[in-house]
Amino acid sequence: MRTALVVGTGLIGTSAALALAGRGVTVHLADHDPEQARTAAALGAGTDEAPEGPVDLAIVAAPPAHVAGVLADAMRRGAARGYIDVASVKGGPRRELEGLGLDLSSYIGTHPMSGREKSGPLAASADLFEGRPWVLTPTRDTDTEVLNLALELVSHCRAVPVVMDADAHDRAVALVSHMPHLVSSMVAARLEHAEEAAVRLCGQGIRDVTRIAASDPRMWIDILSANPGPVADLLSDVAGDLEETVRALRALQSADESKRGEGASGIEDMLRRGNAGQVRVPGKHGSAPRVYEVVAVLIDDQPGQLARIFADAGRAGVNIEDVRIEHATGQQAGLVQLMVEPSAAPVLAASLRERGWAIRQ
Repeated sequence: MRTALVVGTGLIGTSAALALAGRGVTVHLADHDPEQARTAAALGAGTDEAPEGPVDLAIVAAPPAHVAGVLADAMRRGAARGYIDVASVKGGPRRELEGLGLDLSSYIGTHPMSGREKSGPLAASADLFEGRPWVLTPTRDTDTEVLNLALELVSHCRAVPVVMDADAHDRAVALVSHMPHLVSSMVAARLEHAEEAAVRLCGQGIRDVTRIAASDPRMWIDILSANPGPVADLLSDVAGDLEETVRALRALQSADESKRGEGASGIEDMLRRGNAGQVRVPGKHGSAPRVYEVVAVLIDDQPGQLARIFADAGRAGVNIEDVRIEHATGQQAGLVQLMVEPSAAPVLAASLRERGWAIRQ
């Protein structure tokens, strides 16, 4: 691939353009808002000048509701040898294109499974997709050349290609992305009018659950409008679980011992089902999840503290598998949770103590 056209210079489009430009591909940028395309160009993602002729690959990074229209326009103009989109739903846009009577041999739907709560070109990063799955949904009509161009894009972005059927993809993202986003928003909505004293008690748990609720509502309306059925089906199942959980909690309030026992059993069943589902979430590098030991270190909120901890862990010969930071309410301090292999935890804790760090037991 020598040339590419990115239509839509938001977070995903600009990030892909940055990755391609960094690999020496000549990237042309277009957007319904010319100022946004100029911003992406200023970041080094390419040029906002139109290509003089067909490019190798056109990448449409428009909202799902507009994908088919933008693709159809580009295909009718002969803008490229191959065409892809990066929308978060795949079945709907393809059916729209089929309805327009277009030859889809030069098209393949794709979806990079990566993003951020922020949007726009200023939030973009060339390494946004590194190590992340990038779904490709070819059909029997897809030209091999176009599939290879898409795979080359995925490689340039250092992502991991995953081939799926378009409708299976839409059901999958409803489960692992779209439905969880709505549930996160529902939990976060409970905080909107909560008493300040209660909100000040927020810890890492509520931050984890509500993090994705910070995303742009307009973007999510576009996403959910393109995949409403599978998401509604899943939320209906969640609603059933909520009803059962509410009944179990009410039973725990009963003066009748047998009802309290039924309530406790119902809650335990829900928690155990949660355990069983959570362990299926892929771990580091997409491998099977592993159990790590946590070494908790108290730190001051000052520049260089995290760098010192990581450097001291390196001197101890211990690899940090994961890290979490819990900030103390009302204090310039926090708790860094270093996750390491169980056998390495005593070594790391002892080494950090020797270097003056306060270890939380």
